[in-house]
Parts: sequence; structure tokens; C-alpha cells
Amino acid sequence: MNLAPAGRRILTVTIAITAVGGLAAYWCRWCGVPLLVLGFLLTAFSAYFFRDPERDKVFGTNDIICPADGTVLSVGTEDDPGVVVVRIFLSVFNVHVQRAPLEGAVEKIEYEKGRFAVAYKPEAKKNERNLIRINGGNGRWAAVEQITGAIARRIACYVKEGQNVAGGERLGMIYFGSQVALYLPKGVRVLVRPGDKVAGAENIIGLWKAE
Repeated sequence: MNLAPAGRRILTVTIAITAVGGLAAYWCRWCGVPLLVLGFLLTAFSAYFFRDPERDKVFGTNDIICPADGTVLSVGTEDDPGVVVVRIFLSVFNVHVQRAPLEGAVEKIEYEKGRFAVAYKPEAKKNERNLIRINGGNGRWAAVEQITGAIARRIACYVKEGQNVAGGERLGMIYFGSQVALYLPKGVRVLVRPGDKVAGAENIIGLWKAE
């Protein structure tokens, strides 16, 4: 199983804690065992949370690729009536790597500081967030917004403005419970509904208009 870059660094620390706990337990059981158990639990959790599985599913040219694992919170228009927004909640049990919903060029990356509301609540859209807009040409575009949750405190972005990305390619990662918003031009056919379980680069979130 692959690990996200941040996960490798954190895993190094948790393994070190486990090793120190093991050595301490040799000399002082009551001091070392709690540290050993803590290190083991942190290592197991980090390995699970920062997993980054390979996904190589082939999609059609009319498919809009799901950008994240999680549960669909809402589908519809919000502030801009010309834009459809699909919001996905990511619990700590979901893979937290985000994927490109289409092939194209990264047109804009926009980071904004904000609050840390619980990621499944409506007010989470004002949380700290990072927007990645991809232009696929021929009127096709999509924006993936990485949004922190109540305990998440870091957003990792793997791409840069002007970079070309393939559909399903990794865009970044949010640490711990969070939300991903997918913005699409109105007129696309959205295939998911609130409550649906989805997986990034595994499911189709919608379809572009037929050419």
C-alpha cells in the first residue's frame, strides 16, 4: 500500500516513538509499556489514514471523475446559479487524497484562510480551503475545493498553476476529517445524490454534455 508523502514523515516519527517505548519497557515496564502501546497505535492509525492506493480505472471522454472518497452531502446550485456544486464529506476512515475530475490544465489555485467548523455542516464552506480549477477545453472545466474540518489543520496541494493533469491524477491531500467541493458548469448531468458513497478516481460523478 502506498503512503502519501506526509504520511511517510509522520510514520517515521511514530515508529521512533514505538522503538523508544520498547527500549524503555526493557528497563522500566510501567514507564515504557504505555509509550510502546501509544507508539504502536499511532503507527497503525497513521499507516491507515495516510494510505494512497493506486487507482488506474479507465474513464470515457464524457465522464466526470469523482475527486474524493466519502459521502455526498449535497448536490445543487449555491451562490452562482450557473454552477453546480457537489459536496463530499470525508471521515477519518476515508482515503484523503484528492483527484482530478478531468484532463486539462491547472488554470488557478486559490488558497483562503477560514474557520474550522465541522466538515459535514453547511458552515464548513467558509472553512480554510484551497481551490484548484482545471480547464479541459471546449467549455469543459471543473474546480476541486479542498476544505478543512474541525480537527484538520493542513491542506497539501501537489500541483501548480499551468501544470497539465490527467483525469484521476492526484491533486493533493487534506489531513484528517474534511470536505471536498466539486464545482461544475451548469448543464452537466450529475449522477450522484446526497447520501451516496463515492471513491476518487473510481466512480463517475457525472457526465459532460454530449458533443
